[in-house]
Order: sequence, then structure tokens, then C-alpha cells
Amino acid sequence: MKVAIATVQVPFINGGAEIMTQGLLDALRAAGHRTEVVTLPFRFGPPAAVRENMDWWQALDFDGFDCGAIDRVVALKFPAFYLRHPEMRVWLMHQHRSVYELFDTPFGERSDHLDSVRFKDEVALRDTKALRAARAVFTISRTVGERLTRFNGIASTPLYQPPHFADQFIAGEDMPYVFCPSRLESLKRQSLLLRAMAHVRPPVYAFFAGEGGQSQELRRLSEELGLQHRVRFLGQIHDQEKIRYYSNSLAVFFGPLHEDYGFVTLEAMLSSKPVITCVDSGGPTEFVVDGQTGRVVAPDEHAVAEAINGLWANRQAAREMGRNGRAHYMSMDISWDSVIDALTC
Repeated sequence: MKVAIATVQVPFINGGAEIMTQGLLDALRAAGHRTEVVTLPFRFGPPAAVRENMDWWQALDFDGFDCGAIDRVVALKFPAFYLRHPEMRVWLMHQHRSVYELFDTPFGERSDHLDSVRFKDEVALRDTKALRAARAVFTISRTVGERLTRFNGIASTPLYQPPHFADQFIAGEDMPYVFCPSRLESLKRQSLLLRAMAHVRPPVYAFFAGEGGQSQELRRLSEELGLQHRVRFLGQIHDQEKIRYYSNSLAVFFGPLHEDYGFVTLEAMLSSKPVITCVDSGGPTEFVVDGQTGRVVAPDEHAVAEAINGLWANRQAAREMGRNGRAHYMSMDISWDSVIDALTC
């Protein structure tokens, strides 16, 4: 079968979405399908630039390429699902979040700007029309599916995917550090862990891995709080280093705001480590059960610190949560085979 993966790209920004796209490409090819990724550059703003991208995709007829007939199209990101093809499946990563769940927050468009309200309504209308034209709609998590139902009235099916190197994560020692690997951005809320470290009583460190727009601000904050001796910024680390840091951590912190999915959660569970997340973190709360596979706490530095203090004080309980997390992951049958079967049927 000839399969085209349609998505958008923000140049020089790589994260979970790019890992997911590569994973899908590799899995489709491994299953014997001729597969290519078709992408266009994307800008998150201003609205005029977003509209331009929407129009580009809406004008694309995937039946009209010189390669011959394409049997299936899998669209991943807004607004790639605006394209036209009779056998398009959508596996939705997320929509244009600034006009959906992030609307009227510091991270989105504002209701006190008439143009922003009009833009929000336009995107919702065009999204709904395009998604209803798809042969089937899947989402990468229940969290994304719930947004789709709430804002667009469209039902979907969640398809969970395994993280990269899923078979290489192992349990190691319980060393005195909390590991926090993720792109350093405001929505990932690494500052919650950083501020919490000022209230952590035991000799526990925080190790941050990754780079991003908040890199300098987080380093400045650590100095302001006098935490240079308790915090390490590892920068961009390679995969085997990341696996080792997971393996030997006390716990893993991943407390983003309304995360779509979050490979960090699954990588921690595969490493048999408890995950500390927040009640409003979205995707991670689909996997982390408070007190059983980790801690689900308020997005508050004191609550995060209390969770860390508790795990250090009772490391036997922390190890048990980690083992429960791995067992829970294994029970969910998260595999690329299931994803490919659904997207190509």
C-alpha cells in the first residue's frame, strides 16, 4: 500500500511530534507499506500567517500527484487535515491550541480582542468541516479526543504509541535526584520543579535535560533561589544518556499544562520510576494513578515538594510505585502494530 503521512514542520524545533512522525514512518515501512512524509512549514502566529497555512493545505488534492494513486493518507497536525483525499485518516496530535483549550490564558488568544474571537470561530468552523470529511478520526490520547468532542462535536478513538527505544528502558538504582527531561518551554512548567526544590528537605537534586526558549530564564531563576548546588542543567543529551538518567532516578517529574500525550510519562514507567505530575497536565494523567504509579498533585511548588519529600522518605513505596507503573504500561498493549492496523484498515 502507498501511504502518505501529512504534517507540518516548525524549522529547527524537534520534540515529541517529530519523534512520533518518524516512528509512524518507520512502522509503516516495516509493515511493508511504501511511505513518505509530506510537510509544509508552519508559523504559530500571527493569525494571518496561520490562515495562509490553512489555505495552502485546503488547496492540496492528494489524488493529483505524479506518483500515481496514493492509497491512504494519514494526517497528523493542524492544518494538514484540511487536505483532500477520499481515504484520509486523521491521527490527531493536537489542533491550534491557542484558540482552543489555551484560549484566554497567557498562552493563547484573548477574548477581549475582537479579531482573536473571530479567528477562534473561523478555525473551529474550518476544523470541524475538514475533520468530518475524513474517513476516520483517531487521536494520540484520550485528552486530545476529549477536546475534539468538547470543541468540535467530533467523536474519535485514541491510539497510544510506544516511545522510541521502548525496549531499552530498565530499572536501576534509586539515586537522590529527580529527573526532568523535556523541551524547556513555559507550557512544560519546569519552573514548578525548580521552585519546589527550595522546599525539598532531603539531599535530593533536580536534573533538567533539554534546551528551549526558557533555558536562560530557568538558569536565572535557579540562581535567584540559591539552588545552584541542588540543580543541574544537562542540556541536550543523547538517547543512551537519557536512558541512564531515567534508570537511576528517584522519580521523574513531568508536570506540563494540558499536555497532548507525553513520552516522558511512558519512558519513566518503562524505567520502573514513579512519575510526579499535576492534576491539569492532561496526557500524563491518563497513565499516572496517584499513590499507585506515582503522584498526581496540584500545580503548586509546595505540593510538588511534598511529593518528592514523601518518595525520598519512603523509598520502598517509591520503588513499588515504579514497578506498578511498568506493569500498568505492559498491560495496556501499547504497540505500533495496533496503530498501523487501525490506520491502514
